[in-house]
Amino acid sequence: MTTLDVPLLRLQDICVSYKGNRVVHDVSLDVAGGEVVALIGPSGAGKSSLLRSINFLETPESGTVLLSGNEVGAGQRRGRTQVSKTALAAHRRDVGMVFQSFNLFPHLSAVENVALAQVHSLGRSREEAKKRAYQELEHVGLRDHAEVSPAKCSGGQQQRIAIARALAMDPKLMLFDEPTSALDPELGLEVLGTMRRLAHEGMTMIVVTHEMHFAQDVADRIVFMADGRIVEQGPAKELMRNPQHERTIRFLKAVRDR
Repeated sequence: MTTLDVPLLRLQDICVSYKGNRVVHDVSLDVAGGEVVALIGPSGAGKSSLLRSINFLETPESGTVLLSGNEVGAGQRRGRTQVSKTALAAHRRDVGMVFQSFNLFPHLSAVENVALAQVHSLGRSREEAKKRAYQELEHVGLRDHAEVSPAKCSGGQQQRIAIARALAMDPKLMLFDEPTSALDPELGLEVLGTMRRLAHEGMTMIVVTHEMHFAQDVADRIVFMADGRIVEQGPAKELMRNPQHERTIRFLKAVRDR
C-alpha cells in the first residue's frame, strides 16, 4: 500500500459497550482525505457511540483507530484500548468535534471562546489565538458577533461559534454529532450552510445526522447503521435513491413518510 492509498481515518473492528451491553459491533470503516461521510440510521443504532470512539470520548472495548496510517493507542487493559494522555491530546488536536450541545463558556465572548483552546492546547500566544479566532468567526459568518457573549446569540449562532472553535485547532478531520438536532429548522439551516461550505472547501467530515437532504446533497458517501452494525453503505445519491438492504429501505421509507 502506498502513502496515497492510506485513508485519513481507518477504523478496524471497533466494539463499544456500556455496562456490559455492546452497542457497536465490530465496525470497520475507511474515510479518505477530503471525503464527507454521513452516518444515518434509527435511534440506538450506535452512530454516536461509533463517532465518539474515534476521538476516544468512548473508549473502544476492542478494535483499532488509525489516523493517517498511525495507530492511536496500543494494547488492552481491563477490556479497553489503552491510550496515553500525551497521545490522546495529540490525537484530539487533529480530530475536531462538534456536539448537539454547544459547550461554550457563558462568561466569555465568542472570540474568547474560540481562542481559549488554542492557547491551552496549541501553545499559541493570546494575540495569535485571537487573530485566528477572528478569522474563523468570519469563516462561519459571525465576525460581527466576535465580542458578543453566547447568551446573546441564537442557537444557530452558538453552534457556528462551536464550529469556529474546532476549526481554529487546524484539525485533519471534523466530527459532527447531530449538530442541528437541538435547533429549530430555520436556525438549523444556518449550521448546515456552514457545513456545506466546509465540505466544498475539502474538509474531511463524518456527520451523524437525521437531515436526509444534507446527507444526500453534501455527503460523498452514506453509511447506514442499525443495531450497532453497518448494514449498507455507498455513494450518497445512489444509496438514497436505490437502497439495497431491506432494513435501509424500511428506514428511508419511514423518514420520507413522516
